[in-house]
Amino acid sequence: MVSSSSSLPKPNPLSSPASSLSLPIINIAPYLTQPSAAQSQVEIETARTAVSSALHAACRDFGFFYLDISAMSDPSEPEELTELARIFFGLPQEEKDKLALSNQDSARVVHEYRLKENVTNGKADNHEGIDFYRPVDNPDKTKPLWGENQWPQVPQFREKYEAWVEKMKMLGLVVMEAMASGLGMSADEWKDLRGQVDNSFWVMRAIGYPPLPNDHDGFSCGAHKDYGCLTFLYADPTPNALQVFLRRSRSDIDPDLSGLPAEQGDEEGVWITADPISGCVVCNIGESESIWSGGLYKSTLHRVVHRGSNYRNPFFFEPNFNALVKPLAAALRTQERENKDKLAGGDVQAGEIKVKSKEYKPTVYGEFLMKKVGNNFADGKGKYD
Repeated sequence: MVSSSSSLPKPNPLSSPASSLSLPIINIAPYLTQPSAAQSQVEIETARTAVSSALHAACRDFGFFYLDISAMSDPSEPEELTELARIFFGLPQEEKDKLALSNQDSARVVHEYRLKENVTNGKADNHEGIDFYRPVDNPDKTKPLWGENQWPQVPQFREKYEAWVEKMKMLGLVVMEAMASGLGMSADEWKDLRGQVDNSFWVMRAIGYPPLPNDHDGFSCGAHKDYGCLTFLYADPTPNALQVFLRRSRSDIDPDLSGLPAEQGDEEGVWITADPISGCVVCNIGESESIWSGGLYKSTLHRVVHRGSNYRNPFFFEPNFNALVKPLAAALRTQERENKDKLAGGDVQAGEIKVKSKEYKPTVYGEFLMKKVGNNFADGKGKYD
């Protein structure tokens, strides 16, 4: 059975990180609250402004943060999903194989990766999972991503997972709105952006990690960045599993944190662990959101080294399939303002200022995604780039 979340640390109210190497905890409740007799509209707006400011700082400085969603979900709800995943993956292999790669579009499938079969960055991965995507009109399994989801014949599996998908879709729009405010977008600018994510081509995944042997030269899932806007991970209680790479100068890194092996090339930084916190999902920024922000917000490398045997449920809130992803005007304004503040404070020299948004070319999300998924499953095995 899945361990009760009651044994996990409890979230604090809206807060800043304890240090430059601690992920922030942000309570999204003010964006889920309507004015009442006990709280005026002004008080609600003030609280929402604080949330948006915290999100902006977290996305800019970390690309990862904890999102307290206890106002909209009891921990027992996602724990039911992990138990359903455990039941399904505990079935005989011939039963799981009925949901095969070849049945649909090479994406909406069960994938089971044994040691040394799936490789990320030259290192063998070890995990299993099943993926569900947003249903499409006129499904065609011969087209990439355009098939139908294959649901396990486990009682309540589809019902419970679809209910969680609806909740996470709503959360995605709420967080995107809060981030738009933090980025300084006008009401009209947010309306335009909302039209690019209101039919999100979402992905729901049940994923599990057999215990990784201590002598295994690889990862449960190697270092990678996500594709879309936001990832909401409900993590199992296993500690020290999810690891996040923070770009930091070597002079700022505590030598005690140097024990985690390098997997980031020549970049300066440190790997930290993002252990689960009760009532929270771990949220991170995908590549599409990084582009929309003109590079101001970080799409951050992360990996999994899992020594337990639990399941976890990431939900990927993505742009619409036909969304045009390009740097937003608000991102350029914000970069210019923050660069001026750095110059005025003497933090940088004029020659060091660089407008990141100029590095990004517009891309249609569906075309970007098909290239990624095509690379992932071209040989029947998954690979992260």
